[in-house]
Amino acid sequence: MALCGAVLAGGCAGDAEAPLRFWAMGREAEVVAELIPQFERETGIAVEIQQIPWTAAHEKLLTAFAAEALPDVCQLGNTWIPEFAALGTLEPLQPYVDASAVVDEDDYFPGIWDTSVVDGHLVGVPWYVDTRLLFYRKDLLRQAGVERPPATWAEWERAMAAIKRQAGPGRYAILMPLNEFEQQLSFALQQDDPLLREHDNRGNFQSPGFRRALAFYANMFEQGWAPKMSETQISNVWDEFFNGLYVFYLSGPWNIREFRKRQPAALEGQWGTMPLPGPDGPGAGIAGGTSLVLFRDSRRKERAWKLVEFLSRPDIQQRFHAMIGDLPPRRSAWEHPSLADDELSRAFRDQLERVRPTPKVLEWERIVQEMRIATERVVRGGQPQDRALRELDARVDAILEKRRWMYERDRAAQADAAGARP
Repeated sequence: MALCGAVLAGGCAGDAEAPLRFWAMGREAEVVAELIPQFERETGIAVEIQQIPWTAAHEKLLTAFAAEALPDVCQLGNTWIPEFAALGTLEPLQPYVDASAVVDEDDYFPGIWDTSVVDGHLVGVPWYVDTRLLFYRKDLLRQAGVERPPATWAEWERAMAAIKRQAGPGRYAILMPLNEFEQQLSFALQQDDPLLREHDNRGNFQSPGFRRALAFYANMFEQGWAPKMSETQISNVWDEFFNGLYVFYLSGPWNIREFRKRQPAALEGQWGTMPLPGPDGPGAGIAGGTSLVLFRDSRRKERAWKLVEFLSRPDIQQRFHAMIGDLPPRRSAWEHPSLADDELSRAFRDQLERVRPTPKVLEWERIVQEMRIATERVVRGGQPQDRALRELDARVDAILEKRRWMYERDRAAQADAAGARP
């Protein structure tokens, strides 16, 4: 028995000293591999990186959960965090943050930080951020008689009407591909009404706020300011931007590099980025991106946290941005000249102060696709908005049926426990 105990203890110690297992996705996995040697030199902690394609990442994580084979550290998309929190797999991180000299909550954009807080518990640290705003042609805006970029919906509508009058048939004020949901979601997040109601157990798409967002979105197509196209129906979104097919394009930060790479010399300086207009002023946007998480079953949590701290350092985030273009979630990282002096990045810095997280339910990715399908039926199929939203709420309620059952079960259990107390 003593020998068996010694063997088991030795096995656990050996496991604890094994290299950290870090799962990262897509292009980020390739880039972060270039940063890890510095971490290993500074700490003496070995790291084993597994690169996972985004298309396979979700299934692989669920398979690893079922097999009790999750890694120590993982890059997790912000919309996936509620799902893995509900599974009980994520380590609460507030105690680590409270003791950290590196990770400072006040230095993070609030909306981004909030994406990793589920049911009041911090379960992730934002690694990089993603949001959507407007790329636009400065020269074509001036030709249409618009003196400054619009800041409100009303100003934006007047600008789009002026652009369309100037451009004529076959050209448009804005491109918003119908196979994307980010545009509708951005406008919806600018409203006071939440997207889900009753403790996130039912759809709230018939609310006045979402009705207003859908009406604003659909009107762009009704007026002929936006073409009824998906991205696959356009030969090349970058070339068509510089050809003047459209003036505004709602997209993300990766396109800074793409537009710079493809811009004709004659149009250098004639295009830019601007924050999203809102109903009454600069508006909210999507709090996208990924966070770094630790898994509860890891036997190397203390060392794993050191890796999270390393990747969260402003100097490392600046290097990561220079290598891949992903935006840092910390305000201090934006003070570096590569970002602070970049006119095209500056609008993203402004937008990030107003981003909002989406509802933190594990069914969200299904729900947002239902939203996209419903809004496309309105725009492309001419379905009445009232009917589309009524049917959308019904489909969302069906998706959330199990969530409602679990909520009621938990409430009943809490009531029973409270009644049993002396």
